[in-house]
Amino acid sequence: MDASSPLTFAIIGFIVGLIVGLGSYRLFSKSQREAASMRQKLLEREHQIAEMKNSVGSHLTGIYQRLSNIRDEANQLELQLKEDAAEWDIRDASLQHNLDLSGIAAKPGQQTQDDKAPLATPLDYADGKGGTLSEDFGLKSHQATPPQPPRY
Repeated sequence: MDASSPLTFAIIGFIVGLIVGLGSYRLFSKSQREAASMRQKLLEREHQIAEMKNSVGSHLTGIYQRLSNIRDEANQLELQLKEDAAEWDIRDASLQHNLDLSGIAAKPGQQTQDDKAPLATPLDYADGKGGTLSEDFGLKSHQATPPQPPRY
């Protein structure tokens, strides 16, 4: 056999083609495996995200239901408080900061807290009905001895 025979060129060409084909297959199959692996990871992540959205949605729905229950209970408590206040005829404003007792009518013989308390004259005003400032307010000495400094 000659080195320049066409059969030799065909065999060498076949072997070189086989080597190039195996090398390119190996190269492309590796990238295909990586792409398939990345697609699989992407699908897993999307599945995890969908599960998380479902759990967050159910969690928020549960919170909304609890909040609705709390509001209903607060309304029931306020109604009970109004009924108890009407039953006991409580009309003291210091006890009822935000309680609306407009639907409760006072009895005709009942006096409110404001009617019972007498008005006191402020300490810096003169006694009597004049209502003017006392001219010697703060100048009167109620102590016979001068004040002593505090002892520690």
